[in-house]
Amino acid sequence: MTEPDQTSQTTLFSSILKRLLRPLVRALISSGVTAPAFYQIVKSVYVEVAEKDFEIEGKRQTDSRLSILTGVHRRDVRAYRTASAQTDTAVQRKISAVASVAGAWVGGTATTDAEGTPLPLPRTGQSGPSFESLVQSISRDVRPRTILEELLRQRLVAEDADGMLVLRTDAFVGPADTAQKVHFFGDNVGDHIAAAVENLLSDTPPFMERAVFYNKLTPASVDRIEAEGRERAMALLKDVNRLAAARQSADEGDPAATERFRLGVFFYRADQPETTAHDDISEPENDSHDS
Repeated sequence: MTEPDQTSQTTLFSSILKRLLRPLVRALISSGVTAPAFYQIVKSVYVEVAEKDFEIEGKRQTDSRLSILTGVHRRDVRAYRTASAQTDTAVQRKISAVASVAGAWVGGTATTDAEGTPLPLPRTGQSGPSFESLVQSISRDVRPRTILEELLRQRLVAEDADGMLVLRTDAFVGPADTAQKVHFFGDNVGDHIAAAVENLLSDTPPFMERAVFYNKLTPASVDRIEAEGRERAMALLKDVNRLAAARQSADEGDPAATERFRLGVFFYRADQPETTAHDDISEPENDSHDS
């Protein structure tokens, strides 16, 4: 990538930080994360990224070099490098199990009808698909009852009058559990930002990242667009889920099967702010964006 003037690039990037951070800070304040706590996290991530992504081949990363790269005091660099990383593995395991079961239910040919709609499943069964066999096809290390209780608690699965388990696809927008919602927030937004950054830093953007945006629309028009977008987006995600489930089965045991992917969609609406001279110059009224 052609190197831009460092000063102008820093100024440009600094000017958009407020826009990037404003929704995140809203979530942080709502979650009780104070500014000093956030500063500590930011400094530790600066050190982590600098150490991992800004190595010089054949040279050892020193506290002094990392301090120069990041602006973090050397004593703090040393503390962050020696601190042990802590992860909530219990929550991560629960997320993985619940998402895998729900995804397999939506993506399996035996658990969906001809139109791809998830079929009601009995809890157990001697022949044919059942919730128990679905869970065991994914992992025998987790109890079907545990997964079912979690899906019921999060209202992603309901039991009908005949005792059959029904996957609520209208609620298949994410977990109800707060801890799991936070993890999905980090995973989804984190991967989106990672793709955008790779595109930003590359002469040839490697990742798909597109958006359509319009203004000067009535609420009724945006309602209609949002409903259409939701329907088409869910159809796309279901199709990709089925394809991914089939490919994962085909790739099982292949030593080259080491990659992951995430395909996401989003829709955002808000009142249009008052137009300023800056807005007239820099923001088109409608366009599509590919970074």
